[in-house]
Amino acid sequence: MADLLEGARVTDHCWPVLQDGSKPRVLLACRADMRGLTAAQSALTQWASGAAPELNLLGLAVLADAPGKTPKPLRDFAAIVGGGAPRLWTLPWVEAWRHGDSTTPPPRDYQRFITDLAALATDTTPGTTN
Repeated sequence: MADLLEGARVTDHCWPVLQDGSKPRVLLACRADMRGLTAAQSALTQWASGAAPELNLLGLAVLADAPGKTPKPLRDFAAIVGGGAPRLWTLPWVEAWRHGDSTTPPPRDYQRFITDLAALATDTTPGTTN
């Protein structure tokens, strides 16, 4: 995911804290399986309660964990978890990426996601999540 987003850095399950004291822009990402969604739910609960460091949460990206359609119970749970984030993106499985093929261009859903994030990352309108 970080390879798709210019300037993105992976924080390995930790809230980022910038050395200059500014608020980082954060995207939570998880797999669309119970473990990933539960971890995202915990992170969103921490953020909503004010227990996370000061940051601008852009949203939650839920990535398919397998080819094909995500089972309905997991889709429903993803919608519930995603309701706690400012935005929710549900992204499909990309088989080529599983095999390390980084030359395969992102599908349309990912291109829209990248465009959305680029707009959010540069938005400086007062009252937004920045």
